[in-house]
Amino acid sequence: MTKELVGIIGGSGLGDALAEQIKDVQIKKISTPFGKPSNDIMVGTFGKRKIAFINRHGRGHKFGPSEVPFAANIFALKKIGVRTIISTCAVGSLREEIKPAELVVVDQIIDKTYKRQNSFFAGFGAVHCEMSEPVCGRLSGLIVKAGRNIGVKVHPKGTYVCMEGPQFSTRAESLMHKGWGGDLIGMTAMPEAKLAREAQICYALIALVSDFDCWRGKRAMDKQTLLREIIGNLNTASQNCMELVRHVLVRHRRNEEIADSGCGCRKSLQLAVWIKEEQIKKAVKKRLGVLFE
Repeated sequence: MTKELVGIIGGSGLGDALAEQIKDVQIKKISTPFGKPSNDIMVGTFGKRKIAFINRHGRGHKFGPSEVPFAANIFALKKIGVRTIISTCAVGSLREEIKPAELVVVDQIIDKTYKRQNSFFAGFGAVHCEMSEPVCGRLSGLIVKAGRNIGVKVHPKGTYVCMEGPQFSTRAESLMHKGWGGDLIGMTAMPEAKLAREAQICYALIALVSDFDCWRGKRAMDKQTLLREIIGNLNTASQNCMELVRHVLVRHRRNEEIADSGCGCRKSLQLAVWIKEEQIKKAVKKRLGVLFE
C-alpha cells in the first residue's frame, strides 16, 4: 500500500534549509480557488518518507506574516494528497525556562490576528469546526516521543500567542501575553491551524525559539551582535528541528503511524456544516470539494 504524502511547512529558519535536504525532487505548480500558494510545492524524499514541502514565506522570504497565502497553501497541499502536516515556525520565548535554540511542540494557540482569511467557507455557508484542541494531539504526541531520541531540548507543550505583526510586541504587550499564560509569541500559527482543521488535515506545529521576547527588557549588547546571536539561535534550532522531523518520518511502530485515517482530525467537518444541503450552490460545492475528501 502506498503511504500518503506528509506535508511539511517550513517557516523562518527552516524554509530554505530543509529544501536543500529533500531528495528526488519533483516540482508541483498547483492552482487553487484561493490564488497561488507561497511557492511551488516540492515533492520528494526526506527521512525515508515521501513528503510535500512548501516554504511558507516563499523563496527569499517574499511574504510577510500578514501576506502569506495561508488558504492557498493548505488547499494546495490537500489537493495533491496531503492529509498530515508538520508545520514549523520561529518564535520568541515568554518563559525563562524556554530558552533560545530549543524546540517546542505547540499544544495551544491564542489567535490575535485580524487581517487574514481565516476560513475556506465564506460564500459557502455556516461551517463551525471544533477548535478546543487546535493541533492534532496524536501527531504531536509522536513528535514529542521522537524528540526524546535526538539529544536536544524539546518542550512537550506550549501556548503560542499569534499576533498580527509585522512589528514585534511592545514591552507592555509582551508582559500582557506572558500574563495571559502564553509561552511563545509568533506571527504565523494562525489562521494556518484553523484552515488545516477545516481541510480535515492532521496538523502539528514545532516552534523554533530564536530569542526571549522583550518582556525581559533590553540587553546590554549592540544591535549587530544581538542580531548575530538571534540568527545563530535560529540556525541551531533549524538544524535541531530537521533532525526531529527526520526522526518522526522514520518512526514506524504498531499503532504509531504518522498518517492515521481514523484520526478525529480527518472527520472535522462531520458536525461542522450547519447550512442545509439544498442551500449550497453546486458550483461552490464543487470548487471546495477537495476539502471534504
